[in-house]
Amino acid sequence: MNPKCPKCNSCETVKRGSRRGLKRFLCKKCHGSFSVDHRRKAELLWIQHVDGVPIRKLADERKLSIAQTYQKLIAELNRVVENVLVTKIYCDPEKFCGILIVDGKFIKVRGYKQKIPFIYGIDYLTHDIPIHQLSQSESEVAFEEFFKELKTNKYPLHIVVCDDRSSLEKPLKKYYPEAIIQHCQNHYVNNIREALHVRTAETHQHFFNSIKKHIFDEYSDEENLKTQLNYIFEKHAKKNSMRIAILKDIYKRREKLFSYTKVPHCPKNTNLIELYNSHLNARVRSIKGFKSFANAERWCNAYIIRRRTKSLTDCRGKFKPLNGKPSLQNTLKKEVGWTEIFLEKTPKTER
Repeated sequence: MNPKCPKCNSCETVKRGSRRGLKRFLCKKCHGSFSVDHRRKAELLWIQHVDGVPIRKLADERKLSIAQTYQKLIAELNRVVENVLVTKIYCDPEKFCGILIVDGKFIKVRGYKQKIPFIYGIDYLTHDIPIHQLSQSESEVAFEEFFKELKTNKYPLHIVVCDDRSSLEKPLKKYYPEAIIQHCQNHYVNNIREALHVRTAETHQHFFNSIKKHIFDEYSDEENLKTQLNYIFEKHAKKNSMRIAILKDIYKRREKLFSYTKVPHCPKNTNLIELYNSHLNARVRSIKGFKSFANAERWCNAYIIRRRTKSLTDCRGKFKPLNGKPSLQNTLKKEVGWTEIFLEKTPKTER
């Protein structure tokens, strides 16, 4: 099938030879001629860089100096559309499931004594990343900006799945008063395991196994939770203050440890974002830090855009149907086609 005419959008086009490697076509409707370049184009530098190709290797491939390659790379990174604008302009809020897994990584930036947090959220069922934020600290102010931006983009937040972060709850309730929190059970159970030294001693092994099986693996409702806590107390913890304290803490935190049961399809851990974090951590470690906050922000934005526009390949189980297409494609508005605009241009409404 021949390409449409760029002048009148007609499909009535015929081949008209070639010139300097370009295919020529004639439009029968407006009688105009146009060319189409079918030659393979070199992949954008910023995509290869974000995917992990070293600048030195990029320079060798293009027969440029490292300085020239770096300048071209920075120019391309500056043209990458802002992630928040992609969500705002092109995404349909109704296509997000409202289950947001929130986490991030600390990255090294010159001018800061300690690493600073790069926070982002993954929509669970679509695997899309509607928002991210580089902040100077993991404070309430940072999370207030995060949830404010999320609300501005009309994200239908129902539940946040995250680690136990005290600075998150107040900002969340300010912008999403009806939203609830699910703390990652894996992290909570691992903290208990470490506190009891289960891996190096057998003293608390039976107690820990009972907690994991009867409370976290077999949880059904609050009445069942009370029954299991009483059972474990009588059998394993009656005369041990440390074990009693653990059982009390589970009951105290029960609302946020088992919130996942209130929202269909909600996970009880942050495993999905941990997989993303492992990849991100490898990339950040190879870069060994950023020269400025602006440089870090620019790179993080490009990284998230790349993750949203790169086809998924390793999804398993119920997520297997997501393989073969980018996560962003799951949340686009119907009238928006899949196009390279996300990779290298600024949205027209923002120019």
